[in-house]
Amino acid sequence: MEISWEESVTYSINTIYLLFSAYLVFIMQLGFAMLCAGSVRAKNAMNIMLTNVVDAVVGSISYYLFGFAFAFGDTSNPFIGTNFFALKDVPNTSFDYSFFLYQWAFAIAVAGITSGSIAERTQFSAYLVFSFFLSGFVYPVVAHWVWSSSGWLTAGSSNPLFASGAIDFAGSGVVHMVGAVAGLWGSLIEGPRVGRFDAFGKPMPMRGHNATLVVLGTFLLWFGWFGFNPGSFDKILVAYPSTTNQGNWTAIGRTAVTTTLAGSTAGIVTLFGRRLLVGHWDALDVCNGVLGGFVAITSGCSVVEPWAAIVCGFFAAWVLIGLNILAVRLNFDDPLEATQLHGGCGAWGLIFTGLFAKHEFVVQAYDSGDTSVVRPYGLFMGGGWGLLGCQVIELLVIVSWVSATMGPVFYALHRLRILRISADEEIAGLDISSHGGYAYNAHHDEDQPRFYADYMRMQDQS
Repeated sequence: MEISWEESVTYSINTIYLLFSAYLVFIMQLGFAMLCAGSVRAKNAMNIMLTNVVDAVVGSISYYLFGFAFAFGDTSNPFIGTNFFALKDVPNTSFDYSFFLYQWAFAIAVAGITSGSIAERTQFSAYLVFSFFLSGFVYPVVAHWVWSSSGWLTAGSSNPLFASGAIDFAGSGVVHMVGAVAGLWGSLIEGPRVGRFDAFGKPMPMRGHNATLVVLGTFLLWFGWFGFNPGSFDKILVAYPSTTNQGNWTAIGRTAVTTTLAGSTAGIVTLFGRRLLVGHWDALDVCNGVLGGFVAITSGCSVVEPWAAIVCGFFAAWVLIGLNILAVRLNFDDPLEATQLHGGCGAWGLIFTGLFAKHEFVVQAYDSGDTSVVRPYGLFMGGGWGLLGCQVIELLVIVSWVSATMGPVFYALHRLRILRISADEEIAGLDISSHGGYAYNAHHDEDQPRFYADYMRMQDQS
């Protein structure tokens, strides 16, 4: 069937918008890489940069072969997709290549979150295994539940759970909690880094080596989030029938505003909160606070008022601060605070959406502005308990599913002795023991070997 010139123009503009959003989300990989590199010690910089590359390239293959099919295949199966493997029968009336590329950019971000949790002490081969499994199976199943039109939790279904479905617009749960829970199990099974806690359990300082990379990485992630959240509308040229001048372009602009306000609020609250706790202004803590605000608003970015985004960011900051304090007391070691940031703030984001989602905006995001549609919305906005119930269910099933899948994977890697490096290798640094040499010519640990050959010579002597 031929399409009209007007339809072809609309389709072209929507495709350009989605592709541009995909490129923005992919830029987040650069932000992740810089943030990770700056947050670890110099002797592990090469390793963490390589793992970020591996997350992208391995995730690309696994998502192409299996992931996209599990996430968006078979519109009749509420648990998992069963077609479109290796993009067979794509493009079609539902999906084209631009949609795949956009969803792929999300998939590879998940493994990056997990990599941060287990940084500085993990064998490189383990990254290959868990990255492939996480991007190709664990994450896509959750995406199918919440984002596929046939998923049992989706808000876009014709018969959604509790007449509502879960609203996780851009993935506070689907993306961030999945990566964080996987990282939680990896960190627990591996244990803390050598020297992170003394013999009495007292935490020892182990700061990253480059604050510049952390700050620049944060700004790149901020930039990419404008593709992550507003881009999740998929189409920009959708007019709302009850208005004369509003459409998805209006909601997209509002989503960018709520994203900015939540991140900014969380950043400034973290700045002053940490100042009260530690006695100085800490740029690195502020960067994590900003990211925590972004993670939290990602669920409800399209369905809340700008003032509500400020509320979201305020509490996200305290969630992050509180979980970091708890992690230290429990001797839990996550070099990038990824579990606390993406897991804790992601969970808060799901609950926040169930409390503050506005009916008008929910209809815009999920029913193209059709005001005749009535559905549950935020509890504090007068919308009842239906939406909040779905949000809590999403939170619980994500924790359960990722724990049931990734927990055994990390445990099996541990039992096979291919998860954690030896203490000697960790003390020397992964760069010298596994990757041929340090990322920098100068290194603050001057008593350590400079090249791989020197390291091997020391091993032979011992």
